[in-house]
Amino acid sequence: MKRQVRILLLAAVVSMALWSCTKIGSSNLSLKQSVDQGAVDLNSAMTAIASSKAYSILTVNDGTIKSTDAAAANYKVYITLDTVKGVFNYKPIQKHDRWNWSLMRYFEKSKDDAKMIVKMPLKKVEHPRLLRIFLPADTLLTNNFQIAVSDYHNNYNNYRDFDYLLKSELSVDDKVAGQLNIDYLKNPVTGTRYASQYAFADSYTADYKYETGDTTVSSFGISGGGKLLYEEKRVTFKNDTLKFGREHQYTLTIGDVKIVRSHGLSTAKVYLKDVLQESAAVEVVDNDDNDLEGSVCKKRDVKITFDDGTSTTIQTLIGGSVTEIKTLFESLHDVYFAAYVVDWIAYDIYYKRK
Repeated sequence: MKRQVRILLLAAVVSMALWSCTKIGSSNLSLKQSVDQGAVDLNSAMTAIASSKAYSILTVNDGTIKSTDAAAANYKVYITLDTVKGVFNYKPIQKHDRWNWSLMRYFEKSKDDAKMIVKMPLKKVEHPRLLRIFLPADTLLTNNFQIAVSDYHNNYNNYRDFDYLLKSELSVDDKVAGQLNIDYLKNPVTGTRYASQYAFADSYTADYKYETGDTTVSSFGISGGGKLLYEEKRVTFKNDTLKFGREHQYTLTIGDVKIVRSHGLSTAKVYLKDVLQESAAVEVVDNDDNDLEGSVCKKRDVKITFDDGTSTTIQTLIGGSVTEIKTLFESLHDVYFAAYVVDWIAYDIYYKRK
């Protein structure tokens, strides 16, 4: 009887060991499988992001919005959160001086608050050219959009010397849609340091970073579930004859796969979980040699040939996400939304314009 029990226990242990090995082995995807899985995860993330309220708000650009720098080009300001804190509600007015472009004419402060809270109709946010225009239907609109600014600092001397900080939360119909955070420093001596982030309510985040020096480092990435899903990173050497300098290294990350091309090399290296895949071949294809900021969503593609002889490109794998990624990148680069809502109101409050 004891012998039978020992045999049964031994069989159970062996079965468990075999099951465990099978389970572990199933997670060890090949390079080809990992690239495919990385593309699936990225496409799923971009579908969720593009359908979110925050995406439609943060990527608005109808051609009338100026960047933060341009909006303050003729100003010298030192604005802190204490200067602009309070709750401001949008209030449509039927008659106004068409030469007076003060945005504060359409807002009234309802009460004090530790934050700067701006409430307005979502329709006016999504169509900024209508913000200073009265329509009869405006009387039926509700202030169902809110941006709550928890930290703000705007110290602007000129376009080469300023310090800007914004931390905010966006809500639609009293539900949090996401966060917008910007940290921007430009100094004639130390150079430029810029970081902007959109954090969406479904746990996805998009980040853009740019820092100058003897070498300039810029990156754009999308993360979800605590994992980096996609990132393009570029390191350039300082070159006074070129606006963006000469590309020293280009890195593309998609899931567990990382592709690195260094200056002077015709081919790139590919890594799977930081392990070099020597049997695979990678080519970075630039469709415009004069474009010094090429990316997968702008005149650049990456072709991978696997050890079985088959090949694919990143643009083919991520398909329709290319457009959304491009829009997200450009929006993070220029942050139109912060310029035309938060900054214009801040300037009007600072200069007491009505």
